[in-house]
Amino acid sequence: MKFIHFASLFSVWGIVNVSSQKHDCSSLASTQQAKNAVQILTAIEVLPGSLNLSSNTGEGSIKNKFQLCQVQGIIKYQANPRNGKVEFDVNGNDTITWELFLPDPENYNGRFLAVGNGGFAGTIDNSTMLENTNSGYAVSGCDSGHSLTDSENGIFLEDLGKTKTWIHDSIVMTTQVTRDIVAKYYARSPKYSYYSGCSTGGAQGYSLAQYHPELFDGIYAGSPGNWYSHLVLSFLWNGLHSTSGGYLSQQVLNFITDNVLAACDDIDGVKDGVIGNPLKCHFDIMTLECKQGQNLVNSSNRTLCLTSDQLQAAQAIYAGPKDSRDYKEVYPGFDLGSENAWLTQESVLYVDYTTPILQKLVFKNDNYNVSTFNWGSDIDRVDSIASPLIDAITPDLSAFNRRGGKLISTQGWADPYNAAAWPIQHLGQIQSALKNTNINNFIRLFMVPGGGHCGANPLYRQVPATYHVLDPLVRWVEKGQKPEEILSSSPPDGSNTTRKLCPWPKVARFTGGDQSNWQSYECV
Repeated sequence: MKFIHFASLFSVWGIVNVSSQKHDCSSLASTQQAKNAVQILTAIEVLPGSLNLSSNTGEGSIKNKFQLCQVQGIIKYQANPRNGKVEFDVNGNDTITWELFLPDPENYNGRFLAVGNGGFAGTIDNSTMLENTNSGYAVSGCDSGHSLTDSENGIFLEDLGKTKTWIHDSIVMTTQVTRDIVAKYYARSPKYSYYSGCSTGGAQGYSLAQYHPELFDGIYAGSPGNWYSHLVLSFLWNGLHSTSGGYLSQQVLNFITDNVLAACDDIDGVKDGVIGNPLKCHFDIMTLECKQGQNLVNSSNRTLCLTSDQLQAAQAIYAGPKDSRDYKEVYPGFDLGSENAWLTQESVLYVDYTTPILQKLVFKNDNYNVSTFNWGSDIDRVDSIASPLIDAITPDLSAFNRRGGKLISTQGWADPYNAAAWPIQHLGQIQSALKNTNINNFIRLFMVPGGGHCGANPLYRQVPATYHVLDPLVRWVEKGQKPEEILSSSPPDGSNTTRKLCPWPKVARFTGGDQSNWQSYECV
């Protein structure tokens, strides 16, 4: 098995230094050689408006504003049998499929951007790529090292190399290849390099800061699932505790949320159908318990109260999973005001994510019954087998700080997947690890009241769901301007409402005027 060091890849490709000659798009394709670990399969010029992709929001489509060079290729890789490290391998059985969008030189802003993946990946986020190419970035993306077919039911988790590449290595290897192509194409290296990803992409972002601090100047890690091994355990905990009599229908969940909002909506100074800081809300769900002889619903089939089984299920989800040996927290629970987002926790998440990870990666048994999971010794098994391969939770980010890197995270308080408290806890862990460092100088977390997972919670339709992070990140990296606020816009209800997101622990407080305008709030 032959492994190639990256520095030699382009010499074996035969790519010449284009600083002394004009480099056009189509000529990139001629550099491919089947014997090499990296191959460019196609490189084509795309005329303005010719590339039409569906928007990630599911509403409308997005087209390229100006001419671009669309490059597609593959990287062959393998886990080195000697040390388990994933490396470029000309004979590798595993493949990363990648793409690169290069705006025409007149519209290129001199910056490189890599975009991440979601879920079990297997596809390239072309829409996000194109959105940022339209802003002048040279943008790369990849499928995270396995196909969509391998993503289904977590088949890729049976392969060590694919498992490690998914979160830890795919963005690194793709960036090394595509950023070099950017330099060749424009005859100069990008001035700055950025990364943007959410969910699994957020985990990839923390992995980059942890394992490859030298690679990116700025990282955006939204709704970060970087404690992936315990995130899926929370899915299992919530699913198992809401079965049978403890099941909470969407109607019941909305009933709980409505009562929580009635108690805590205005703690941020404005009554807008959302809680500014759920940690300040002290609602007692036991006040919703059915009284003796009380009906569960009224004549219009509206929920009136909760059964004892439903209360126990809700309390378990608020509490989060616990280790049966010492009752220590395994993963944070969900916050008040997030109840309307719990339905997927009760049903599909532990089936789609926890089950494959436990069956294929941890226990290596497709017949393993997840309901038999031991909330003591089996947690240790997850930590020893899965965590090193899929987590990125080391709090010592001092190397990333020393090289001048900046990282921004966002997290919705009503995220249907991630318990919102995890990024807050991890931020505290980072501060504890860097005792003599003001971590606000290189990492900031922005919590989103009523926010969902990487955008909207569909049941908080009035909450702006587009977070304008990249521009503040660029100003922080390139001009030293710390992001003291971030604009959010485009709520699902179609209104022009905007909101101000604040660096935690600050929250936005209404100061008067138009409550639909983000400038009517201050971070306090």
